[in-house]
Formats: sequence, structure tokens, C-alpha cells
Amino acid sequence: EHAGKIEHPPVTTDGNKANGQTLLVSDRNKYKSMLIRTYSTVWMIGGFAFLVYMGHLYIWAMVVVIQIFMATELFNLLRKSSEEKQLPGFRLLNWHFFFTAMLFTYGRFLSRELVNTVSSDHLLYKLVSGLIKYQMFICYFLYISGFVWFILTLKKKTYKYQFKQYAWTHMILLTVFAQSSFTVANIFEGMFWFLLPASLIVINDIAAYLFGFFLGRTPLIKLSPKKTWEGFIGASVTTIISAFLLANVMGRFQWFTCPRKDLSTGWLQCDPGPMFKPEHYYLGDWFPWKDVFLMPVQWHALALGLFASIIAPFGGFFASGFKRAFKIKDFGDSIPGHGGITDRMDCQMVMAVFAYIYHQSFISPHNFSVDAILDQILRNLTYEEQRNLYEQLGEMLGNLCKA
Repeated sequence: EHAGKIEHPPVTTDGNKANGQTLLVSDRNKYKSMLIRTYSTVWMIGGFAFLVYMGHLYIWAMVVVIQIFMATELFNLLRKSSEEKQLPGFRLLNWHFFFTAMLFTYGRFLSRELVNTVSSDHLLYKLVSGLIKYQMFICYFLYISGFVWFILTLKKKTYKYQFKQYAWTHMILLTVFAQSSFTVANIFEGMFWFLLPASLIVINDIAAYLFGFFLGRTPLIKLSPKKTWEGFIGASVTTIISAFLLANVMGRFQWFTCPRKDLSTGWLQCDPGPMFKPEHYYLGDWFPWKDVFLMPVQWHALALGLFASIIAPFGGFFASGFKRAFKIKDFGDSIPGHGGITDRMDCQMVMAVFAYIYHQSFISPHNFSVDAILDQILRNLTYEEQRNLYEQLGEMLGNLCKA
């Protein structure tokens, strides 16, 4: 992020300044900053591409690591060393709530995949099925334990600080897990629904930076003084075009389009469905290409591109306002030229929620499927009940065959 200084000076009449700050197009140090930012970006894209090649489980692990880094950066915003010295173990309480939220979130989203992974081992299958059945109770017990722990650690001179930290911890958990859990759901629905939205945010960010770097002269919003209309418009056009083209490329690979129904890392094969099967379009004699073949998912990709270019950047603007409120430039310094992990994830989190909701609303079938019914059976029935159901279904099918 390029939030710049924290003060709020009046807007000047100089076309090369926004809120008293020099725009990128006139920044004398912009090439040094660009070099550092480019170097970090290349490493991040390379590492991300490697994880995509490794598979769904590795990307999920990446999301967990990102969540831990984000929580660390956000926990530190309100941390006061003078108060912490009087509260030994209080920081440990924050992480207790964090990992309880992680267990609850991923236990709900990945129960089917976990059961499918251990289904070949009878004992492990019974253990995992039992844990999933009582997962909500286990998480609630862990949360209440943390609640009691918090009450017992209250100290007279630090009441205000402790309750502020308690509220802040819950706000962090809501921000980190409520949104990034949708990212994990997108991964296992088919890597396409994770990779395309995430790529569009990266493309939009890079395009906005480059257009603003070379052409930006008109300030866009006071919260982000170095953001320009030229960068915003140029990035929007680039992102929408990229969405249409990338959807066609990614839609050709089953590694991206097939859902992952377990936690293995093996190769995937499936029927990608009509969304990823090219359809013929006749353009007439007015165009150089009279006939084109497009996938239906490409039209849906335009909606994702539109959201990534127009709405998702407001996640970045929100983060800029948030940083100004706390008088900081970046959430951290773990990524040279970019700031902290949270600085890179602000737009991604907004985009992940939209991608999940869009997929569930317009792509995913609304009728009951075999997978959905099996998911309910595995989640709510004991092993003996599942075995009884299997025997009854066998009898019913046997009677139908005789009839």
C-alpha cells in the first residue's frame, strides 16, 4: 500500500500532489521503490505458482500461514508493553481464541474432505466421524474455557486495556476467519474459483501501480493519496480483459476445474461440466474471425473482473483509513516494498467472499446432490447408523430389482 504520511493536510492545487504528497509520477525515488516492489512481487508470484502446482492442500496451508501472520500484525496494533508486563500469559489467551476459531471454521468447511481422506481406515474413520459430530461442542468448550480464563486474569488497574484487547481479538477473528474461510471453500470447490479471483486482484494491483507510476496525475481518493484516476481506470480495463482471457486458459485444465473431495494431493480427473465446455459463436463477416469458441464461464469471469476492478479496491481504501486511524504507514514490514501481509490481503479477502457467494448463487447447482446428501450422512450419523442405512438401502434396491 502507498498510504504515505499520516497527516491530513489540505488538498493543494498542484496537479502533481494529493493531500500535500507527491504522486508516483513525480516521486524522485519512484524507480528505487519500483525495483524493490518488483523484486518482491516476482518472488511472491513464483512461490504462489509453485504452491498451485503442488495442489489444494498446500494452498490451504499457505492460507493458514497468511492467517497467522495477519493475526500477529493486527494483535500488535493495540499492544502496549507497559500493560503486557503486568499480565503474564495474556498474549497466549489471544492465540487460544485464534486456534479455537481455526478449529471451528475448518471443521465446518472441510469435514467432508477429511472423512473421505480417512475412509479406508476403519478405526481412524470412526474417530474422525466422532470428532466431526461433536466438533461444535468441542469448539464451544474451548471458547468458554478462554472466556473463563479471561475473567480470572482481570486485574484492577488494567480493566480497560484487557477489555479493549478482548474486543479487539474478536474483531480480528471475525476479520481474518469469516472472510478467509471462504477462500478455503473456493479452493476445494475447484482451484479455478480461487485462482482466477486471486489472480485478478494481483493483476489489478500491478496494473494500477504501473498506470499510476507512468501516467497518474489526478488524485482518486484522499485515504490513499498516491492512488490516481488514471491508475484506477487503466487497471479496471486491464483486469476485465484479463478475466475474460484467463478464464479460457484456466478452464482448459482439470487441475483447476475439478473439485477436490479429500485432502490428498493426487491428480484430478472429472467431468468439468457445461461451464467449461466451449460453445460456438458466429460473429458474421464484420470481424476477422467469423467463428469463435468460448466457454460459458468466461461470461461469469467478466462479473468477477468487474468486481475485482471496481469494488475490491475499496478493501484497500478501508485498510488505508484504518492505518491512518492508528497513525501507521503499513501493518508490518515482512514484504519489502509492500508492507505487511495484511497490506496485501485487504482486497483479496473482499474478493474471496464475493467469489464464493457468486459461485453458490449462479454456478453451483441448487438441487440436492449425492455429495451433499453424503456430507449430511457423514456429519450427523454414527458409524452404526450409517451401516444400518446402507443395509436398508440395499434391501430397498433389492426389492426394486425383484419387482
